[in-house]
Amino acid sequence: MARYDFTARRLYVEAPLGAGLRVELNPAQAHHLRNVLRLSDGAEIRVFNGRDGEWRAVLSIGPKKVGLVARDLTRPQEAALDLHYLFAPLKHARQDYMVQKAVEMGAALLQPVLTRHTQTERVNLARMRANVIAAAEQCGVLALPSVAAPMPLDSLLAAWSDARLLIFCDEDADGLDPLAALAAAKATRKTQLSVLVGPEGGFDSGERAAILSRPSVVRLSLGPRILRGDTAAVAGLALVQAALGDWRMRQD
Repeated sequence: MARYDFTARRLYVEAPLGAGLRVELNPAQAHHLRNVLRLSDGAEIRVFNGRDGEWRAVLSIGPKKVGLVARDLTRPQEAALDLHYLFAPLKHARQDYMVQKAVEMGAALLQPVLTRHTQTERVNLARMRANVIAAAEQCGVLALPSVAAPMPLDSLLAAWSDARLLIFCDEDADGLDPLAALAAAKATRKTQLSVLVGPEGGFDSGERAAILSRPSVVRLSLGPRILRGDTAAVAGLALVQAALGDWRMRQD
């Protein structure tokens, strides 16, 4: 039997979940379930809120309101990996894609970082949050990452905690084996991880020097080809998850 039912319809809600609890849905959710998915009264869906696990629920569709009643727990809430994704904001569709992939790859925090060559300093946090929820609903994710307001790179580094490992995806790190670099980082036994990907124009020399001056930094090459920001997100997070994250069997 498959570990997860990929055919189940999933819905994110803000309300607490528990056996027998009723949740009233907002108009957008009600419209989607009733008019787009064409679900009827009594239909079953899976619901989650990022705190109480995933529940089997039954729809209650009335003439004016649509709600649901949680029946039984299908998956308990799991502790999320302490993995932050730090990125220079991208434009429009590429940022939407990047946010969705970061959710799928297990990021617990999405932190826009403003650098000298950042493409845009305007970040639509509501749009980011909507993409987070959509990706979580579609991909079986239980723990939704937080969405932080944009922060200048120098402010981020000034407030950096040495307890957190900074994995710096550096386009200037020619010849460095990423797997060897992450294997060496494993010896630090740090469980608080951050992956930093810069703008498509790259970091300038001053920014690079400031990043590398931090004591808890691993310099990571993403290979010999030039990657766009959204592609670099997937590559960097995949490497980190495979070497240090929850893609491997923990024996620590």
